Amino acid sequence: MLFKGIFAAVGAFALVAGTAQAETLRASHQWNTNDVRHKMVEIIKTEVEKADVGLNVRIYPSASLYKPKEQYAPLTTGQLDISAFPLAYAADRHPQFDATLMPGLVKNHDHAKRLNDSEFMQEIKQIINDSGVIVLADTWLAGGFASKENCILEPEDIEGQVSRAAGKAFEQMLVGAGASIASMPSSEIYTAMQTGVLDAANTSSGSFVSYRIYEQVKCLTAPGDHALWFMYEPILMSKKSFDALTEEQQEALMAAGQVSEEYFFEQAKKLDKTMVDTFKEAGVEVVTMNAEQAQMWRDIAQETSYAEFAKNVEGGQELIDKALAVE
Repeated sequence: MLFKGIFAAVGAFALVAGTAQAETLRASHQWNTNDVRHKMVEIIKTEVEKADVGLNVRIYPSASLYKPKEQYAPLTTGQLDISAFPLAYAADRHPQFDATLMPGLVKNHDHAKRLNDSEFMQEIKQIINDSGVIVLADTWLAGGFASKENCILEPEDIEGQVSRAAGKAFEQMLVGAGASIASMPSSEIYTAMQTGVLDAANTSSGSFVSYRIYEQVKCLTAPGDHALWFMYEPILMSKKSFDALTEEQQEALMAAGQVSEEYFFEQAKKLDKTMVDTFKEAGVEVVTMNAEQAQMWRDIAQETSYAEFAKNVEGGQELIDKALAVE
């Protein structure tokens, strides 16, 4: 009985010691737990823990660990391990990132997937890597416009409205169309509309639903066949955190990222449909642009967003050209 007790104690100690050795990675994002981007991070957590390589992932949703735009800096230093992050939020650090939220550069979901393996994205990812961050999963989200005043189809429809635009390039285009700008993360759109700060906004299909913007607006312009709004929102990881892991753990994370990416590609079009259905059920009018209307916006973007990007960002024109070269 004495030996059995000793062996039991040793076994219990080994179990505790083994558990203690498992490293916990911290993952942060700004969305609620119903959002598909949260589910992408959950997939990484599930796949990594299922791989049994001594890694756990703790998720901090709804900006509970870092504010939306404050996540990139701690990724570069290893203070934060993983983030689902709209890359253009870090354009103040790397202005080339604004190219991943450039009006009209991405036509549709299949085009976005082809773009992932292009010279355009190779250059973007090199900048990400050089800053101390790596990409675990590529993610592109479509989006649209919504207004409390009217449907936005042609540039003149937004004239005189105060609008939130995701990223500098969209702000420049909307100003070119006659709108005023109020800058804020997508998580603040609802309150800004509720309090009269905003008349209109553009953001992703997922954010339009998860932040319940349908409760505040009169009309939604959905992506349809001629999307103007696409944004790159990858799952990122600190290179410092990644390099500190064993090769087995790194392989498990990259494999988990691939599963997450494949899941999201299938969900991306569903997000657009869910947005349309949700807004219609809430009594919001839903419209889509035709080819001619989308081109009107691109013409303004060429004179504003594209021109400013080419002028002010090192290698900006080359980046735009590389994106436009992808059919």
